[in-house]
Amino acid sequence: MSLPVFLAVMLAALLHASWNAMIKLGASKLAGMVILTLVQGGLGLAVALTRPWPAAEVWPWIAGSALCHATYNTFLAMAYDHGDLSRVYPIARGAAPMAVLVASGLFLSDAIEPLSVRGVLVLGLGILGMARGALGSGESRRLIPYALGAAAGTAGYTLVDGLGARVSGDPVAYVGWLFVASMLLFVPMGFAMRGRGLLRVSARVWGQGTLAALASYGAYAIAVWAMTLAPIALVSALRETSILFAVLIGWAAFGDRMDRTKAVSAALIVSGVALTRL
Repeated sequence: MSLPVFLAVMLAALLHASWNAMIKLGASKLAGMVILTLVQGGLGLAVALTRPWPAAEVWPWIAGSALCHATYNTFLAMAYDHGDLSRVYPIARGAAPMAVLVASGLFLSDAIEPLSVRGVLVLGLGILGMARGALGSGESRRLIPYALGAAAGTAGYTLVDGLGARVSGDPVAYVGWLFVASMLLFVPMGFAMRGRGLLRVSARVWGQGTLAALASYGAYAIAVWAMTLAPIALVSALRETSILFAVLIGWAAFGDRMDRTKAVSAALIVSGVALTRL
């Protein structure tokens, strides 16, 4: 991996942690996620309309992925209502690749290498450490199931998108229509949960949601670009440094409590993810 690509992937990791921080910072986490989804949907539509129309067999994959994204968005917003960025993000981000790897081995007949098995074990230790730290520090216990729910949504759309993009043959159009479908599904869900006043929020919340959407889209675009120039496994592993960025942002910007258990658990999660993807 060349130095420019390395620096670009590190920027993508920082952007991913940063958009989560912007959602956490907002007064209404659900409103922030809805705004993010609206902006991404508009960007996705602008991109998708420049591409050929997807074949009929692609739409079920897009619909399934949109459902997984809606699940992820909902649980992530709820998790940030109850927990710190430096606690929620590592659990949500770290449990997803573990679930994907196990599901791939069980249902997709993918061979799981010994190094990946070790990675799953290290990941599990890190996630257990994070959860135990939450229980022992007086934080809300609800953050744990909500963060794991967000991880389940991430694992779901990772598996669906991996297969759906292959069926599509046009990943750019697939992702664009996916963001549109996610918007059409998640925005009504948000209004159903919070009512008509959901988006009656300050200009600051609108700005945070919009910036989060741009950061999220930028992080994804950089990652896809990097995977065309460097080994996919190496790029994927390096992106997980976003967990460390999130822990540092939570500690430095939000005043999240930092102790040895949280620091060690975050390091274990990053190491475990790296082992599963190298």
